[in-house]
Amino acid sequence: MSSHISNIRPSPDQVIVDMANYVADYEITSNEAFDTARNCLMDTLGCGFEALDYPACTKLLGPVVAGTVVPNGAKVPGTSYQLDPILAAFNIGAMIRWLDFNDTWLAAEWGHPSDNLGGILAVADYISRKNVNEGKAPLTIKDVLTAMIKAHEIQGVFALENSFNRVGLDHVILVKIASTAVVTKLLGGNKEDIINAVSNAFVDGQSLRTYRHSPNTGSRKSWAAGDATSRAVRLAWMTMQGEMGYPSALTAKTWGFYDVLFKGNAFKFQREYGSYVMEQVLFKISFPAEFHAQTAVECAIQLNKVVGSKLQTLEQIAQIDKIVITTHESAIRIIDKTGPLDNPADRDHCIQYMAAIGLLKGNLTAQDYEDATAADPRIDVIRSKMTCAEKVEYTRDYHDPEKRSIANAIQIFFKDGSKSDNIAVEYPIGHRRRRGEGIPELVKKFKVNLARQFDAKKQADVLALCLNQTKLESTPVNVFVDMLAV
Repeated sequence: MSSHISNIRPSPDQVIVDMANYVADYEITSNEAFDTARNCLMDTLGCGFEALDYPACTKLLGPVVAGTVVPNGAKVPGTSYQLDPILAAFNIGAMIRWLDFNDTWLAAEWGHPSDNLGGILAVADYISRKNVNEGKAPLTIKDVLTAMIKAHEIQGVFALENSFNRVGLDHVILVKIASTAVVTKLLGGNKEDIINAVSNAFVDGQSLRTYRHSPNTGSRKSWAAGDATSRAVRLAWMTMQGEMGYPSALTAKTWGFYDVLFKGNAFKFQREYGSYVMEQVLFKISFPAEFHAQTAVECAIQLNKVVGSKLQTLEQIAQIDKIVITTHESAIRIIDKTGPLDNPADRDHCIQYMAAIGLLKGNLTAQDYEDATAADPRIDVIRSKMTCAEKVEYTRDYHDPEKRSIANAIQIFFKDGSKSDNIAVEYPIGHRRRRGEGIPELVKKFKVNLARQFDAKKQADVLALCLNQTKLESTPVNVFVDMLAV
């Protein structure tokens, strides 16, 4: 006998409803969140400006058909491109993520919440230009900061308890989900529209993490978030044209996200949506390094000041017996690598490589991942002497919501029986606990990145505006983006 399948459409999944309620109704009142979002906007754009110095990035930017300019389209900061908002979102998102230097969130899942700025800024700029053309008021940068705070919150709250990497999916799924939700709101969508759009984001096929791991590590990890935030704009736009959603996209038996891609498990949530993630977000201030290694690089640079003179020749390095990196479980799982490193994307996800550069040079820059630096034979010899060991306390504090540390320690042991101090750093300079120390350095980083693309007057004008919270928030988005065009 046949078994009848019910064709009654269920109510939308509560997980998606909760997200839509938050995006549509929640008022951000935290001054700390808005101040942090302003710093995040500066830092994120600066990362994009630095990426424009890399041909591997710029070759992917611009219109699909050369010379295309979209009237009232979104402009791509640091360039002369004016594109439709879907393609502009990819351009901005790829620039932001290219050098692995923008902000980070670490929990059960990892990710970079400022990746969502690609879709947010592109859509806000497009809407503003369209509104001005129609005699309406443009959006302001406060609208952008609000969308950033909410996108950070969605991505980060999901990441606290739900590990997509453990089922082989890449964290850019959370960029697509968060961007879809907030971009639909920016486009004028109501709660039902947000629900429909986000359901489509979950129904999409999702990126596999294989491009982040040996033996397939490659440059897709530098544009995957741009692709995700761009796809979000596409789905939001389709929804605003009346395209339908799928109410049980998560929970549908056999065919839903949980059964197909999450081993039958439902999402878990540690806290309700608010502004926690933006307030707690981690900035990459000093080094373009995968965040689990940020404190390891700090340790290496401290050691360079003490023993760097003993590491300058292969003969000196041969006197090292071993180098022990004490770390946390997540670092071991994703960036503990031995063997050949084939490209920059491989190198910036290897804790041994990053620490070796710090020990040798007393610094680490994006250029250090390029082939010219990697050809230095000292690096691989030092790597070969390194071992990683988990410290249970570091792993525990990494997951503690009141600490959220990212601790590493490094100690060098020499063949003559001597050894260096065991240098440990629990909280990187970009951590909330080090904001007082970190934000001045973040501003310095932004100044350096502005100078890469703009003349002195433009640098001064942009910096002055970005440092003035009230004035920046009231600035029309199109006016702000025009300042960043070249």
